[in-house]
Amino acid sequence: FQPSLDRGRILALAQLDFIERGEVVHLLGPPGTGKSHLATALGAEAVRAGKRVYRASLAEVIDMLVRAERDGRLPERLRFFNRNTLLIVDEIGYLPVTPGGANLFFQLVNSRYEKGAMILTSNRGFAEWGEVFGDPVVATALLDRLLHYAIDIQIEGASYRLRAHSDLVPEHTRAISAITPPPPPKRRGRPPKERTHDHWNG
Repeated sequence: FQPSLDRGRILALAQLDFIERGEVVHLLGPPGTGKSHLATALGAEAVRAGKRVYRASLAEVIDMLVRAERDGRLPERLRFFNRNTLLIVDEIGYLPVTPGGANLFFQLVNSRYEKGAMILTSNRGFAEWGEVFGDPVVATALLDRLLHYAIDIQIEGASYRLRAHSDLVPEHTRAISAITPPPPPKRRGRPPKERTHDHWNG
C-alpha cells in the first residue's frame, strides 16, 4: 500500500541484525501509514526468533514509570523494561507528555543506550520533539542517544484507514502526503457491507 517504502530495507530489518547491534529503528510518518503495523510485525519476528519483546505506547510507558517512581519502585521498573531484548515504544507525539514524564523516559532511554534495541514510531519529526516532550533540553538529550545508532524509516503516503474516503479528507491534509494511492475500484450493484475491523494498524 505504501510504495514509498523500500521493501528490501524492511525485509533486511526482519533479519533482526539491528537487535544484535543494539540499534534504534525510527518509523516516522503521518497517521495511518503503517508505522505501528511494521513495528508490531518486526516485534513478532523477534519473538519467533526467541527474543524478549515488550510493546507499549509512549503514554503507557510514561504512566508506568510515573507510578513506579511514586511507589518508590522506579529502579525495579527500569530493570523490567531492560530485561527485554527489544522495546517497542509506539505513538510518540499523539498525546501530550505528562509533567516529569520526559525526564523519566530519558532515564529509560539512557539505561538502554548502547545495550538494548528499540523501535519507536512517531507522527512528528525530530525537530518537533521539544514540543512533544514539553522540554527542549530533555528532547535534545533523548535524540542525542536515540540517533547515535539509528535507522530512520520515513513513510510517505496516504492513510490506509482513509483509503476509501480520500474525498472527505481536507485538501491541505492530503497535500502533506507525497504519494496518493489509486482509488478503490468501482463496484456495480449493491455496495459491499461495511468492514468492522482492519488488520492493518498504522
